[in-house]
Amino acid sequence: MTNLSGKVAIVTGSGNGIGRATAMRLAVAGAKVTVSDVLVDDGNRVVEEIKAAGGQAIFVEADVSNEEHVKNLIDTTVATFGGLDILVNNAGVGGGQLRTHEIDHADFMRVLAINIGGTFLCTKYALPHFLKKNDGRIVNIASTYGLIGAPKAAAYCASKGAIINYTRQLTVDYAPEGIRINAICPGYIDTNLGRRKSTLSDEQYEAAVARREKAAAMQPIGRQAQPIEVANVAAFLVSDEASFMTGAIVTVDGGCVTTFNYGEASN
Repeated sequence: MTNLSGKVAIVTGSGNGIGRATAMRLAVAGAKVTVSDVLVDDGNRVVEEIKAAGGQAIFVEADVSNEEHVKNLIDTTVATFGGLDILVNNAGVGGGQLRTHEIDHADFMRVLAINIGGTFLCTKYALPHFLKKNDGRIVNIASTYGLIGAPKAAAYCASKGAIINYTRQLTVDYAPEGIRINAICPGYIDTNLGRRKSTLSDEQYEAAVARREKAAAMQPIGRQAQPIEVANVAAFLVSDEASFMTGAIVTVDGGCVTTFNYGEASN
């Protein structure tokens, strides 16, 4: 089992879904974990789950698009646990089901501010702690939508594509100083549609779930993943077992981007 004993980790957007699974997985491996989210009740629940399983965790509320929130997140973690070793930039939002000419400028920029802007801010303020010891591990959660185009997902595709190339650029600058930075591109993950459920009617929610399940069924591995299947990869990437991996863009997508989806034409 991956050993992260003595390490301190921050996982953003960890009140639910992939973030929650990753925070819990790192804690099981021995890391002290800061759970961070804008959803306070959800974040505190994850902390209690980690503690109940014998781990160590705190919750820090943070909107990753807010620089002062990010500074406090990093400072509180270091003050509480005595350092910082691992950052998982998971916090993100979708962009709605709209084409570019239908999107409000403010809505487009909000997606960028959280998804790529939050990744930038958290990385910026974590890096000085990593540079002091020439060691640090960052995992950026991108998406298969950062690798391919997808219908009515302009803002989301743009932001996740930016995360992918930002990961590569960071590697060029910081790998010589012992800091490893990789990205994960999840495909269809069974997160109960994350935070969208509360914004949809029962009929809309059921229709959205059905669309996701139909799309996932067309992948080579014909199902959605569970969040833990992404969390396991994140835990590996921040461990010493992945010591020669940096700048890698790792798909966890059931083979989604390996093949053209013929859909009904193949039936």
